[in-house]
Amino acid sequence: MIAGRVPTVLRVVLQQTPTRTPDGSESTAEGLGKFLASLVPEWIQQIPGWRFALALLILLGGVYISKLVVRLLGRPVAKRFARQSVAQMVLSGVRIVVVLLSVFVALGAYNVTFPDIFVFGTVFTAVVGIVLAPIIGSVINGLFILADQPYEIGDMIELDTGERGFVEEITIRYTKMFTLDNTFLVLPNSSVRERDVINYSAEDERTRLTLSILVTYESDIATARKLIERAAQNCDEVIEGGPAIRIGSARYPAKPTCYIDEFADNGVLLTLRYWAKQPYKMLTVRSKVQTQVNTLFDESDAALEFAYPHQHLVFDETSGTASVSVDGQSWGSDSLPDDGEHLSNADDPSRRNT
Repeated sequence: MIAGRVPTVLRVVLQQTPTRTPDGSESTAEGLGKFLASLVPEWIQQIPGWRFALALLILLGGVYISKLVVRLLGRPVAKRFARQSVAQMVLSGVRIVVVLLSVFVALGAYNVTFPDIFVFGTVFTAVVGIVLAPIIGSVINGLFILADQPYEIGDMIELDTGERGFVEEITIRYTKMFTLDNTFLVLPNSSVRERDVINYSAEDERTRLTLSILVTYESDIATARKLIERAAQNCDEVIEGGPAIRIGSARYPAKPTCYIDEFADNGVLLTLRYWAKQPYKMLTVRSKVQTQVNTLFDESDAALEFAYPHQHLVFDETSGTASVSVDGQSWGSDSLPDDGEHLSNADDPSRRNT
């Protein structure tokens, strides 16, 4: 009902708004309207709807001019602003200003003044304000994102839902992101500010990775640690060494370092910490390091073996009574043959799993 009254309100405003100033001179809108009318031949003015056609041509011309202006100002603006997202935002603002100017000129064909536009805009805003509330929220959050700089175009980020990819575009309403699976995500800025975002490319692209390797207790632990560190150093994507890398107030060794993490149930857990030069192919770097570890373990003469879960079952006098069967004859532990050839379950392979 309200939306249907908007054209009526606009008609009333156009009829009642004076087109002349108090001193009797022509208003800006009337002067602009006469100027535009003077550019149109009289025979065209006899055609019904010529003002609408003129306004449409002005709008199309404004859109085309806005593209030309953005193209001309692209490089100077990019040099002026170091952040690509801000440069794109400025160019978008320039385009919007040019289009709005063309809209004002197009309205001049109908002798529409600024008060007319203000009244109509107020009514229109009141009608659609509730509908545009989420968009306005995204715009405000977009301004905060541009000010806080949590990420930039080209950065690799990871969302709290697990999606990982590259920032393609940042606007005041949304952020475009391409995932590593070649999928396209459009994230409203209002939701981005409410979730945890990991930025792998912020300021320093070097990223520390961790690799856990379990070796048996019988392995040469010292040699295993050296070979694991050497395996990481043999990869081109891994930082071989250098001065310590500072994170906040803490400093960490830049070269790959292997630690004894835990004496686990099935072996000794060794943890390798190393730094990748770039975070864009972390799975590839991890795979290369593990391949090098396997190769160096195979080529080494030391006692090295990867551990895996296994168990030994041992029965003794505290294990209780077990019923066993051999060649169809069964007996309990109290009636075992006493001929000196008795074997316990731990020693006899044929009885070990019975």
